[in-house]
Amino acid sequence: MKTNSKYIIIALAIIVAAWLLGRAYTYKYRSQDTVVVTGLGETEFSSDLIVWNGELVFETQDVATGYTQLERNKQKVMDFITSRGVAKEQIAFKFVNVFKQTEPVYNASGNYAGQRFTGYRLSQSFSIESSEVDKVENISRDISALIAQGVSIEAYQPSYYYTKLDDVKLSLIESASADARARAEKIAENAGTKIGRVASAKMGVFQITGANSNEEFLAGGSFNTSSRQKKARITMKVEYRVK
Repeated sequence: MKTNSKYIIIALAIIVAAWLLGRAYTYKYRSQDTVVVTGLGETEFSSDLIVWNGELVFETQDVATGYTQLERNKQKVMDFITSRGVAKEQIAFKFVNVFKQTEPVYNASGNYAGQRFTGYRLSQSFSIESSEVDKVENISRDISALIAQGVSIEAYQPSYYYTKLDDVKLSLIESASADARARAEKIAENAGTKIGRVASAKMGVFQITGANSNEEFLAGGSFNTSSRQKKARITMKVEYRVK
């Protein structure tokens, strides 16, 4: 009788252990039952800051003459820009660079015989940084008017920036998170269940490209400065628990 009781206890212990193990496995499975979605947030905006760079150049046989002419050209540039409504304080000129120019000399046999001095090249770069984007953009397009005045100038394409990118980024994170939740809820609805709390979330890289452009996204994030009209984009990868 004692032997039978012993076997009964062992059997009951096995049944209870199996039940507990099954419950633990079910709980573990359910606790790992999640859905992972990627939400997108994007917006377009116009740059509110422009930076335009240029360089005055002058070639001469005499440095003093070059400095004098460069100063005259500098004044012409200042007058040209300020006459179009840009404040003098927004124009920054850097120091003058002087380069001694030479050319190779060869003897009658065609062998290299040294260098010959050909003159000096003086250059002075300048930049305009302004929130008056239209004015500076128009100035950069009308640079031929300075060339017509005899000013030797090399100008570059303007660069465009936006001073409230932090606000844009926060807004995109919010919209990308909302998009991710909407996607997860749709998946859960189709599966006949509901989503619960967030298990994990990871933000993608911040991408800024030209609006209506075919620029490629970069792994480390892109930052377009050549287009006035821009598009910002960010993704959020979110993992939700399933109820």
